[in-house]
Amino acid sequence: MKSSRLKIDLNCDMGEVPESIGDGTQEALMQSITSANVACGGHAGDAETMRLTIEQALRRGVAVGAHPGYPDRENFGRLELDMGLGEVAQSVFEQVRALARVAATCGAPVVHVKPHGALYNQAVKNRELAAAIASGVARWNHDVVLVGLAGSLMLEVFREAGFAVAAEAFADRQYEPDGTLRSRKFLDALLRDPEKAARQALGMVERGLVTASDGGEVRVAAQTICIHGDTPGATEIAAEVARVLRGSGVTLAGLLEE
Repeated sequence: MKSSRLKIDLNCDMGEVPESIGDGTQEALMQSITSANVACGGHAGDAETMRLTIEQALRRGVAVGAHPGYPDRENFGRLELDMGLGEVAQSVFEQVRALARVAATCGAPVVHVKPHGALYNQAVKNRELAAAIASGVARWNHDVVLVGLAGSLMLEVFREAGFAVAAEAFADRQYEPDGTLRSRKFLDALLRDPEKAARQALGMVERGLVTASDGGEVRVAAQTICIHGDTPGATEIAAEVARVLRGSGVTLAGLLEE
């Protein structure tokens, strides 16, 4: 059955692996997605990688967003840090502001902000941390969409802070029965098979459901679906997800596109 009236944004974390920016990997990913979350100096990225990634996004008509994470490059922002809430807010502010400055020189608006890694996963269940993220973004601009896990507390906190929000689901990640993402310490946390990732994405869009690690189904209601740029085979995964969704009549469009 075709899903002709359904629409979804496909987002991807980018600007995180410098070699992928110049070897054609990011350019290939841009052909399949509608939004790019650009690393902005915390877990990865610098002014040059931001500029190059934003320029690639502009050439493909892909919306640009900021992707702030814990300032921990050694661990790629995927370990929890013992930072005070004020420190988190300041770090998020500085990262988003840095990306916004580069984006302005490229003539690109910053449409959304999506936290990265451990910062994101902690904020799913931690109201104070989610509020600190929102506070950091608000120091820069309130007129931006905050992206968070579908069905999670963080979206509620972002709304309370006065932001438009976008609920996110993941094509290339395994889910737990409570709707959270399966920890990367488990071998099955990543979905590396493009066909399996595409089936998962289609189920999210058409039925609002995803199969969890215990075999049961979890309800998700998402406006955007993520494919991680550093997942092995990300280019093939993104292409297959986009192909299957479009083939089922789903429109791929950025968060602010009608």
